[in-house]
Amino acid sequence: MKTLQFREALREAMNEEMRNDKDIFILGEEVAEYNGAYKVTQGMLDEFGSERVIDTPIAENGFAGIAIGSAMNGLKPIVEFMTFNFSLVAIDQIINGAAKVNLMSGGQFPLQIVFRGPTASAGQLGAQHSQAFENWYANTPGLKVVVPSTPADAKGLLKASIRDNDPVIFMESEQMYGDKGEVPEGEYIIPLGVADIKRKGEDVTIVTFGKIYHRVAKASDQLASEGINAEIVDLRTVRPIDYATVIESVKKTNRLVIVEEAWPLASISTEVAYKVQREAFDYLDAPIQRVTMRDVPMSYAANLVEATLPNEVRIIKAVKKVCYQAQDKN
Repeated sequence: MKTLQFREALREAMNEEMRNDKDIFILGEEVAEYNGAYKVTQGMLDEFGSERVIDTPIAENGFAGIAIGSAMNGLKPIVEFMTFNFSLVAIDQIINGAAKVNLMSGGQFPLQIVFRGPTASAGQLGAQHSQAFENWYANTPGLKVVVPSTPADAKGLLKASIRDNDPVIFMESEQMYGDKGEVPEGEYIIPLGVADIKRKGEDVTIVTFGKIYHRVAKASDQLASEGINAEIVDLRTVRPIDYATVIESVKKTNRLVIVEEAWPLASISTEVAYKVQREAFDYLDAPIQRVTMRDVPMSYAANLVEATLPNEVRIIKAVKKVCYQAQDKN
């Protein structure tokens, strides 16, 4: 094992795939001369040249469309959005183009294309730059949606995404790019659609994914000190969702809390809750609880940012509720 930052794991995945396949290229704002807005693509221009590491104008709709067209002609583009908040400018290209062209062409145009970049909040960036759109894209047939939480997962899942024959939405976090973690040496792939049990437990199942996993881990440490052992299921991929792993865990713990950084209506947590009550209702000893972003646009003020996001206090409260434990009134 070796220790890499999250950004280094992503870069290593892209470098390895681009060395092995000359049809792969990356394009986006500042990916080349500036080495990437978050330094994910640092050094890639020097190694692969300007024909495969391409700076674009601030025109997401345009360069997303160029990438889709190139994929229809057999190339394998990686599109970097500076943030998925800006992907809304290109959402018609993604939803009505990338997600549908293979079906509408009768299977003539399978697309190997990855749209990647940071999602959700990253501190005090205001309402327009703090949105989690995983559930938006996961709602769309024809796309796969990946949201890793650790450097090791980021590398293995990105390599699998680049090789996949469907368009993949690969969502990261600005606040995790500097996070360090152990990454296996050598070649490895993590299949899409396979959840990971990050922590074993027998009292309650907590399902989560992406950056918010780290808050769940901290809350679980606190719960363990109080005698509640939580099992953490990291979905890693939210389309397709590994329901089997979630349901097997719930059958063991008999309780479920879902934590995600998104607005509550039509969220991933809604879908997981439906599936569990549909397939494992008789195993539940308490109603399912979820912890999401508050149902308001994100504020700029630091105290309101914290009040809006899922936090350890809210997670612990939800877990104690499904465990029928008395709540601290403070």
